[in-house]
Amino acid sequence: MMRSLWSAASGMLSQQLHINTISNNIANVNTSGFKKNRVDFEDLMYQTMKRAGTPVSGGTQIPVNTEIGLGVKVAATPKIFTQGDFLRTGNPLDLVIEGDGFFQVALPDGTTAYTRDGGFKIDSEGRIVTSDGFILQPEITIPENATAISINESGVVSVLTPGAEAPTEVGQIELARFINPAGLSAMGKNLFRATAASGEATTGTPGLEGLGTINQGFLEMSNVQIVEEMVKMITAQRAYEASSQAIKTSDEMLRIANTLIR
Repeated sequence: MMRSLWSAASGMLSQQLHINTISNNIANVNTSGFKKNRVDFEDLMYQTMKRAGTPVSGGTQIPVNTEIGLGVKVAATPKIFTQGDFLRTGNPLDLVIEGDGFFQVALPDGTTAYTRDGGFKIDSEGRIVTSDGFILQPEITIPENATAISINESGVVSVLTPGAEAPTEVGQIELARFINPAGLSAMGKNLFRATAASGEATTGTPGLEGLGTINQGFLEMSNVQIVEEMVKMITAQRAYEASSQAIKTSDEMLRIANTLIR
């Protein structure tokens, strides 16, 4: 069997995954805090027919390898954590992280997840939660009679209540950062989970120890660039077509070899 069939097939499979990744990026172009994926390819092992440096007659050596590649595979689809554009909403519970860091939320099983989506809400008990009801950590409760909510760049949450002359501090938002954020595991719902590859989370006050600052009344939009993704899609489509053509050509060569008349 011609190796070109398997090499071209591996190219088609890899480009199919590439298209799947691009499609997911485009689908999430309006998802708050979404971080796009990139596809990293790597070539497969090579079969060496002649190795460079092998002695030949006359005391000479073969100057270069004679190698046959066996195709391609997808090595990784890492998240790209570049900053997305900011959208002004004016909502006091819409927060954006300008710089490095993640908000921390508590999952129902007691573990902690991380997100860049700062579109928070208040639940029936006055706690600040995500759109899915996951509680922001450390837990902050807004008094029922609060007339205004203020959150400064350092994450200090203050409220104004009737009869009070000055705002009252009710909590402190802490951010988390990772030595390798690309190693985080995306779990849907705009959430990430820490892994052995990402390392343990380091938490702290916004604006300190390399953490970004918080801006109230804004949301961080997706960092997907439509034009960039469309160009990638065209490139992937052409690569897929070229690999399919290589299979057709290899099949035609096999057909010719099978019909040779001696």
